[in-house]
Amino acid sequence: MPTKHAVSRDPKWYEAFPDVTLTNDGRLVCVFAACTHHGDRSRTQIMLVDSADRGRTWGNKRALSVELDHDPQGWFWNCPRIVTLSDGRLAAVCDKISGKGEGHSDAGQQTNWLWFSSDHGQSWSQPVPTPVAGIVPDRLIELTHGPHAGRWLLSAHSKNNCGPGIVSAQRVWWSDDQGTSWQGPSTVAQSDQYFLCEGSILHLPDDQLVCFLRENSGKGFDAFKTLSNDGGQTWSQPVMFPLPGCHRPVAGLLQSGHVLITHRFMQGGNGWVGWWTQNTFAGWTDLESCLATQRNQARVRIMPLDFDRSPRSDCGYTGWAQFPDGEIFIVNYIVDDHHPLAQIRGYSLRESDITLPTETP
Repeated sequence: MPTKHAVSRDPKWYEAFPDVTLTNDGRLVCVFAACTHHGDRSRTQIMLVDSADRGRTWGNKRALSVELDHDPQGWFWNCPRIVTLSDGRLAAVCDKISGKGEGHSDAGQQTNWLWFSSDHGQSWSQPVPTPVAGIVPDRLIELTHGPHAGRWLLSAHSKNNCGPGIVSAQRVWWSDDQGTSWQGPSTVAQSDQYFLCEGSILHLPDDQLVCFLRENSGKGFDAFKTLSNDGGQTWSQPVMFPLPGCHRPVAGLLQSGHVLITHRFMQGGNGWVGWWTQNTFAGWTDLESCLATQRNQARVRIMPLDFDRSPRSDCGYTGWAQFPDGEIFIVNYIVDDHHPLAQIRGYSLRESDITLPTETP
């Protein structure tokens, strides 16, 4: 089972929604949101913390963004992501939105901003605006091979202006000049039957893209996925993928060629706090399953990552990175013990911790 590590705990902040990347100098850099509470964004700031010993210990946290404290226009920082680009730079993205909460903003009040670091996260640029309108952005995706090599993709979802009967749409913008200009958006997924959001795009070795999506009706449905063959400009119709109750999937390709998807397990039913947000899972799948056009053609092996014991449990937004020797480090936010607010926790494991079948029976 995974070994647990404390990443950040602060009695003054509700620390949540983390992501992590491995820098070219071998350090882990974790980004997360500090806020008053999941349900109270009157005070927010995006924070960074790093580790030089594979996540076993972490340095002092530092600010990436300015602090927004009871902003007069209601602006707050929401859900940051981070990635190491092929040129060694780090790129962080976060949505800055206004309104009563994540899903209550007007279309003009859902903005996304980028920061860049050229020294492995020690210093950062000023925030750079993007045209992306939406919330809970995916990592900045860099296409590294194929006819669209060098393209950047930035995706988010919105409830606003999605069309008759559509409650949410996942959309993507793309840049072929490293963010100087952007094109789009293209619709990655939308449905008049399901609430599709929180997409995670993965660039496959054959140059296709797959986007895994949360279904947010509260009924515990599977994840969904869509496919693109043209660098993200057009997408297939969404199909179910066998990750039941999947919230906030985070997909990536492992050195073995398998695909790892970390996610919250949200079974649905009655209640939210303490009843739904209890479990964080990790699912292993393969490239054939990513490309499957029907649910019953895909296969997944799912392992529990953590259980939130708190009577006011809240967990399950994750990020992960893999070291050259194969070790995987995952970050998650969780309440769990007697800590009064949510904290950031890490997990180290290897693929050998989950035995994968070698053939279909």
